[in-house]
Amino acid sequence: MSGQVVLEVRDLQRDFSISAGAFKKAKLRAVTQVSLDVREGETLAIVGESGSGKSTVARMILGLLEPTAGEITLGGKPLSAYGRLERGALLQPIFQDPYASLNPRKSVGSIITLPLVINGDPEPRTRKARVLEMMQRVGLPERLYHSYPSQLSGGQRQRVAIARALINRPKIVICDEPTSALDVSVQAQILNLLQDLQEQLGLTYVFISHNLAVVQHIATRVAIMYLGQVVEEAPTQALFDDPRHPYTQALLEAVLTPDPRLGVPDPSIRGDFPNPIDPPSGCPFHPRCPHSMAICEDVDPAETRDGERRARCHLLTA
Repeated sequence: MSGQVVLEVRDLQRDFSISAGAFKKAKLRAVTQVSLDVREGETLAIVGESGSGKSTVARMILGLLEPTAGEITLGGKPLSAYGRLERGALLQPIFQDPYASLNPRKSVGSIITLPLVINGDPEPRTRKARVLEMMQRVGLPERLYHSYPSQLSGGQRQRVAIARALINRPKIVICDEPTSALDVSVQAQILNLLQDLQEQLGLTYVFISHNLAVVQHIATRVAIMYLGQVVEEAPTQALFDDPRHPYTQALLEAVLTPDPRLGVPDPSIRGDFPNPIDPPSGCPFHPRCPHSMAICEDVDPAETRDGERRARCHLLTA
């Protein structure tokens, strides 16, 4: 078990109003009653298909989206009670695409320096030295200080984004699929770098991903999301050894293996991801679930807890 809880998410909900034809609006519920605890020094991974709501949760934690309902608490204080700069000093993002998240007109040094300037650096005379020290930590040579993003590789750009996120020493870093836009060989380097920095700087990560191999490598705990809900949460190894929700089982069955003799996996999941504007009744996963029962069509399962594990499935109470 990691340290004390530093970030609490309680019954979080987010609705969007979208166009449904001429002069009509429809409600899309992207996140439904999501509750999470993030403990100091750990990596909580949030996993799910595209459209599951994981990035929407990340944006609400960062304060980029306001929740429709529910509360986010940081260090025992509601997130809404923090000023923008105060919140930015405690929470920082690392985005998915290093080609889009860096200003192409700014040099590496100025990109990493900017958070210090915005937050009113009390020691401007030592600013460049601290930027160079952070560049060294993330594996960027000093000669790149005056370079521009267009002169860097994808891996180098993501290292710049990591340095920018960490220069003010935040407590929590939200990593929104930080390796998915990189080559596989570079992905491993960035993941190892993130782990090294976590140990050196005492960082806490919320790691958004759809890649279970990456999650198994980096995460302390895993929360699985489906259609806006957390359907299962468990310590990483327990979840991979004994997945309890049928959706988690299907995700693990779908993981490709390097052994060519095993062929392409054939997961038990069926059908397409449901329309979030018109979600299924009862359990949101029942139209695709190989173990669906009559109760699943009408009743949304309650959450069950077992020590550090929790899940939402009628099979666990049948």
